[in-house]
Amino acid sequence: MLELKNVSKTFNPGTINEKKALLNINLRLNEGDFVTVIGGNGAGKSTMLNAIAGVWPVDNGSILIDGKDVTGLPDFKRAAYVGRVFQDPMTGTAATMQIDENLALAARRGLSRGLRWAVTQAERDEYREKLKILNLGLEERLTVKVGLLSGGQRQALTLLMATLQKPRLLLLDEHTAALDPKTAEKVLEATTTVVEKDHLTTLMVTHNMKDAIRHGNRLVMMSGGRIIYDVSGEEKKNLHVSDLLRKFEETGDGELSDRMILSAAE
Repeated sequence: MLELKNVSKTFNPGTINEKKALLNINLRLNEGDFVTVIGGNGAGKSTMLNAIAGVWPVDNGSILIDGKDVTGLPDFKRAAYVGRVFQDPMTGTAATMQIDENLALAARRGLSRGLRWAVTQAERDEYREKLKILNLGLEERLTVKVGLLSGGQRQALTLLMATLQKPRLLLLDEHTAALDPKTAEKVLEATTTVVEKDHLTTLMVTHNMKDAIRHGNRLVMMSGGRIIYDVSGEEKKNLHVSDLLRKFEETGDGELSDRMILSAAE
């Protein structure tokens, strides 16, 4: 479903600020894979997600989604294949519009728009059923303005909006990092429910080592713009935070962020 072949990216090449962010990355995700990605500061995690989403062009290599080479496509043309949830809960929703209106925008993305934009009763019934999956009570608040929701509720809504059209690939860029631990856990539970229900191929960047172990069927660790560890199946199920810390120590490359250190101590 996703394949990266020898993908590299350098920022500010030839200057004093040159940064080699990705170094010949090779990664393949099969359909339905839920891969968590972890790494220290400057490891290349978000750069990889941005490269996949088409935020910026890569220097060399190729990116294939569902067998289609999208390397030369800008981000807005990759939107047909990719759903994405960002770290900031305020990103991805329209604060002044109602919950049902936000969902309607997501559901109609890419479709021609006529004069009749209003949300129909049939659509509201559909959205109500989908919101029940989140287990946050939002199905009873369809006409509430999104700006009045908590950060966790808004992030969960963004997740649902990103997956309404069942993207070929779902990218989650530290989508619970701005939430308190209790709310983050609820959003992660909703994430797992949505991903498993629709069998979505998912790549989730997280700073939380426990979450990286607990969620998904595969874990990838990055360091210095490279993938240094790729584990799945029973080996992943038997992982402990101490194992990941040991891997980080072995690289001697990059620094653990304060958030990662705190997640290990939780």
